[in-house]
Amino acid sequence: MRYVSTRGRVPAVSAAEAIRQGIASDGGLYTPEQIPRLTETELSAMVDLSYQELAARILGLYLTDYPADDLKRMIGAAYAFPEKFGSPEVTPVTAIGDGQYVLELYHGPTCAFKDVALQLLPHLLTKASELTGDAREIVILVATSGDTGKAALEGFKDVPGTRIIVFFPEEGVSQVQRLQMVTQEGQNTEVIAVQGNFDDAQNAVKQIFTDREILDKMARHGLTFSSANSINWGRLVPQIVYYFYGYMALCREKCLRMGDILNVVVPTGNFGNILAAYFAKQMGLPLGKLICASNSNNVLTDFIKTGHYNRNRDFHLTISPSMDILISSNLERLLFYLTGQNADQVCDWMSQLKSSGEYRIGDDYLAKLHADFYGGFATEAETMDTIGDVYQSASKVIDTHTAVGQSVYKQYLQETGDRTPMLLASTASPFKFNASVVQAIAGEEAVAGKDEFELLHELQRISGEAIPQALEGLNRKVIRHQRVCKPERLGELVQQLLKIDK
Repeated sequence: MRYVSTRGRVPAVSAAEAIRQGIASDGGLYTPEQIPRLTETELSAMVDLSYQELAARILGLYLTDYPADDLKRMIGAAYAFPEKFGSPEVTPVTAIGDGQYVLELYHGPTCAFKDVALQLLPHLLTKASELTGDAREIVILVATSGDTGKAALEGFKDVPGTRIIVFFPEEGVSQVQRLQMVTQEGQNTEVIAVQGNFDDAQNAVKQIFTDREILDKMARHGLTFSSANSINWGRLVPQIVYYFYGYMALCREKCLRMGDILNVVVPTGNFGNILAAYFAKQMGLPLGKLICASNSNNVLTDFIKTGHYNRNRDFHLTISPSMDILISSNLERLLFYLTGQNADQVCDWMSQLKSSGEYRIGDDYLAKLHADFYGGFATEAETMDTIGDVYQSASKVIDTHTAVGQSVYKQYLQETGDRTPMLLASTASPFKFNASVVQAIAGEEAVAGKDEFELLHELQRISGEAIPQALEGLNRKVIRHQRVCKPERLGELVQQLLKIDK
């Protein structure tokens, strides 16, 4: 399997090289030259596989230069129960109504779906160094809207041959998310608050990746950059697995028969999680409509409805902060396939996005987009109402991001009447956003005068579920990272931290 840049200005590379680099030197994203296709017979043979066995099967199709035994070993270490994940199924499925199911993606060490990929990525990345014969120390740069940062820090903490620097928007994460990052231990970790929003941080990091002066200094000091964001193929490819697992789990429980269509609902900001579902569908998994759910930062909703991507709009801080994004990087990979791998067209659109903040894909491409995707968004009030509704109807406590997905699904039902069974990606533990969740279920009086850590215990009482170990006592941990930086100074700060500024 070879990997090409979405912008087509660099030669194809192996999986290990794509993961090692993180982002292509032409600014594009590495993506498979072709997507492997599975037959129904091959799919049927996967129904009874464990998560680890299924991951080895799916990932082996993409990471063809990784020895199979090494892949199995890495997968076993990443998804160990109970050392890494609090469920032996890794991503269990629960029912919330007739034909409606939740894929719980938050049982990892930081209580967010990013753990599924970021527990495996350090293994893939260090093995990539061996496979490519590149002995340089890897510096991981991560821009986060809340969850990726902590998951990446936890995954790369004290991994030999790596350093990790995480950037988060100073005012754009929850109290729990902030404390998870700024209390991070590890000799190779740095965490920086950025005076701006996620897009400011992400744009600055992308510029560092392609800054020739910085790259030359890195090379002279035996260092090289890579990414733990979903722009890195090694971050995205593990996410494909859990859509297969969710479908197979429903087959095992006799909720589906092999070949039945399953719609998927994904709350998303950077478009990586739903893009993984797109890859699964292209591989032959019987998925129907891919329902893309946004919050008030609804740039993806407008794009899917109209074919016009326009980031020139107000940015909103919401109760679903991991989706507070206006530049959805992974959309570039979808555009590459939507155009029949027309890298020149993708380059043109990305150039327009950089210069004017917008582009239009035209009616022909829009029709192809509508064949697979539906887009909708939820307001803050709709998100809160949905948390309460799901609790009342299904005795299920969901977080704010999952509620965005369920709210948009209700819109989809009203608009289409499509009663195809539905799988909702639940991207974070409700305990990470307990203030909003408790208020939605128990009312404003239940949160009055209480901080987020008092509310952990209130949510434990309401839900009957244990507080995740990763969050218990978080407010008593030592603050280790206090740096704050303007977006335009990130490159300078990175050089100082790496001691390559002289």
